[in-house]
Amino acid sequence: MLIERLNRLPKEVLGRVKFIGSVADEMHMNAYVVGGFVRDLLLGAKNNFDLDIVVEGDGIAFARELSGKLNGRLAHHKAFGTATVVAQDNSKIDIATARKEIYEFPAALPKVTPGAIKDDLGRRDFSINAMAFGINKNNFGQLIDFYAGNDDLKAKKVRALHDLSFIDDPTRILRAARFAERCNFKISPYTLNLIKQAASHKMPEKVSPHRLRDELILILKENEPVKCVKLVEKICGFSFLHPRLVVDQKKISSLEKAAKVMKWFEDNFRHKRKVDKWLVYLMLLLEDLPAAEIRKTADRFAFRSGEIKRMLSFKADCKRAILKLKSELKPSDIHCILDPLSYEVILLILLRANNRSVEKNINNFLHHYNEVRILVGGEDVKKLGIKPGPHFKKLLKQTFHAKLDKGLKTKEEELEFLRRKAKR
Repeated sequence: MLIERLNRLPKEVLGRVKFIGSVADEMHMNAYVVGGFVRDLLLGAKNNFDLDIVVEGDGIAFARELSGKLNGRLAHHKAFGTATVVAQDNSKIDIATARKEIYEFPAALPKVTPGAIKDDLGRRDFSINAMAFGINKNNFGQLIDFYAGNDDLKAKKVRALHDLSFIDDPTRILRAARFAERCNFKISPYTLNLIKQAASHKMPEKVSPHRLRDELILILKENEPVKCVKLVEKICGFSFLHPRLVVDQKKISSLEKAAKVMKWFEDNFRHKRKVDKWLVYLMLLLEDLPAAEIRKTADRFAFRSGEIKRMLSFKADCKRAILKLKSELKPSDIHCILDPLSYEVILLILLRANNRSVEKNINNFLHHYNEVRILVGGEDVKKLGIKPGPHFKKLLKQTFHAKLDKGLKTKEEELEFLRRKAKR
């Protein structure tokens, strides 16, 4: 079955896999495609063709040779025996030396030593991610499945590989939820019991916040993140993010409504900047915390400054903006309220307002006022004999507001407005 699925891949992808195998043959190394590529291929859900390759031998030397033959770019991490080759078409090939991992204490980063393919697959999170297939000439397309991952795929089951899986690496709890909901699988009773044991010992809170952040973002970027959030709350809760954070039905309802609002924005404003959906969900998760606690949490997890700014803006500006937008306003007033805010915050204001005036004003801003630009600039003001200074900015702002409110259509009308303002 696997070889049939391989033969259905796009020709350039299959050709790339065979080429990598030929390089491995030249270097007398055993090479394998591993992990998610294999899982998705067996599921018939292949839409990401970035490759994960494991070699029994020096992975960095192999990557260097492959990069040269593909005329690609190479980045390597000597300590872990891993490398990434970016081909000329920008496709990625991740390469690793087959390795064993030893966790010296719970939630630690592992110590890595070279190993065989069985060792490498045995260190992975779940059986469905612990499969490989050979790409050397003598075993091309041969499925390697020491841990019954294919049986679990058929049974639609997420199963951990050993009893200490979530003690060694508690971020696997979040990955279990992500894979279960993405594939519409169930977490096996054995695995669920291990998760609950690890959660009862607060193992997620012992992990580096940066690693938890990365896993949380991946969850919130899933096609159906609300389902993942519900499952995480059920199996371990969100105290790893903040000790007072509880995801109740009210919170779930907000997240579901946010998904609809963002779909509306996506359908109607494809030409605008894409909304960071994951950040909208995170802002709602943290919404009930005081601003100081949101800031503290965001800093602890090392979110980017722009992301933190948007989180705090939602907390600071949402209620105030709703109050203002409930009134009858001029277009320039609406622009002054909404233009300083990110699209993420604007959509959450729309979500929270539940008011027709607010909806109308936000609609008008996004459809009309947000894209208005004046045709005059500083040089035009100079030509009117006005000396440069801070009032330049004020005059241009007044012209912009007049364009919104009075419908100035041409550059001449804007210049005439400037002349009248300058005389005053």
